[in-house]
Amino acid sequence: MTTRVTLISPAMSPSQRQARFYDGDSIDATGAARARSAAPSLPTSSLVSVSPSVRCRETASALGLDGVEVPELRGLDAGRWRGCTLDEVAVAEPEEVGRWIGDPDWAAHGGESVRDVCERVGRWLDGAQETDGRLLAVVEPEVVRAAAVHAVGLPATAFWRLDVLPLTATELSGRAGRWNLRLGRPMAAPEPGV
Repeated sequence: MTTRVTLISPAMSPSQRQARFYDGDSIDATGAARARSAAPSLPTSSLVSVSPSVRCRETASALGLDGVEVPELRGLDAGRWRGCTLDEVAVAEPEEVGRWIGDPDWAAHGGESVRDVCERVGRWLDGAQETDGRLLAVVEPEVVRAAAVHAVGLPATAFWRLDVLPLTATELSGRAGRWNLRLGRPMAAPEPGV
């Protein structure tokens, strides 16, 4: 049987607008409205999962979904950079930012490495092939990136080369350990300026 997994990225939040490492903020009013308007476009699903973050839970709620939080679908732990903008970190720790972007095993910021995220999400995705039918998950952008890297066998260094826009659907279909990937279908009208 073919398993179909649809990964929905969260609606826009202030941390996304400011290119800030996620610090637990809520989706904004525009993002919530866009999610509510996108609800009718969702595929039917037998199972709904959610990243354990405020913005993913709020996006799921605005989409009318009642999902189960799955720890394996948490976003990348940015360690001491949490709540800082990328520009702030690049000024304060330019060598560390360069190393973080270029070396998927690096995690000296006190958080999690890109490779760790890719492996964690890959294990979850492989386990999803054991479910019957369709799975829908509202997940952090890093989870979408990691799933794409795993699904098509990309090196972990490709992680940062994949952009994930707010409130888009990435669809995977899999059977017998093989995945096909359809990236970033908009769930609602695109955000202005994105």
